Amino acid sequence: MGSAAGVFGTRGYRRDVRFLLTRRWLGFLLVVGALAYLALRLGDWQFHRLEDRRAANGRIEHNIADSPVPVADVLAVGRGATKSDEWRQVTATGTYDDEHTVVVRYRTREGASGVDVVTPLVTNSGDAVLVDRGWMAAENSGAERPDLPPATRGLVTVTGYVRVDASGGSTRVTDLSTRSISSRAIGSVVPYPLFGGFLELARQSPRADQPLAAVELPEINDGPHFFYGLQWWFFGLLAIGGFVYLVYDEWRQRRTRSEGADHPPVDRQHHARHE
Repeated sequence: MGSAAGVFGTRGYRRDVRFLLTRRWLGFLLVVGALAYLALRLGDWQFHRLEDRRAANGRIEHNIADSPVPVADVLAVGRGATKSDEWRQVTATGTYDDEHTVVVRYRTREGASGVDVVTPLVTNSGDAVLVDRGWMAAENSGAERPDLPPATRGLVTVTGYVRVDASGGSTRVTDLSTRSISSRAIGSVVPYPLFGGFLELARQSPRADQPLAAVELPEINDGPHFFYGLQWWFFGLLAIGGFVYLVYDEWRQRRTRSEGADHPPVDRQHHARHE
């Protein structure tokens, strides 16, 4: 009897879950599986980005802390700066060409609109390096060129952080104005060769009479990638858990209906008439 009941129970269980083989539930399973796989991959992607960011942070910290070297040791005419060189400190000596100062529009700080002021520093070799002298508050309409503080006259020695050229349409230079700094684009409007990349001014000697707001160093942190990765993995588990619950709920309802059909309710009035 026990063996027969066990076989019957197994067969009944198998009969109760046959709904999983219907087109509707198979399609549902495929959708949930695809969503869970996508969430897993997106979580992995965020954790890979976290690893890349930590590696970049270590490189930036090392470059910022390293001693300044001559600009020609890092940059060269016709060769752009590389990511591995970004935020290294270099020194350059020359004279500012204030006539070719370029305004970089749409730069905001703490909610205030402003511009960056980029001036070529012409070295003794005749080559020049672009120096972002800093930020100043100004209207960002681009319709008019703001009044800029003049660059320091005479021979100047600058120490700056190496930055990589921007790319794309935002680098186009019109009337000595642009939205992103590119030595290639600005090189087309100045009468001398430019080193690849540019410098964010850290300090200069002699000091400027009207100094601009100094460069903002990058934030060294993990960013949101760790929590984004956990969120994507949680969404994947939520999709799987939701599917399992719906399967259980469907199974439970079918079992209840099946048991009700096997044991129909007793008609008490019918029994009372025949007593």
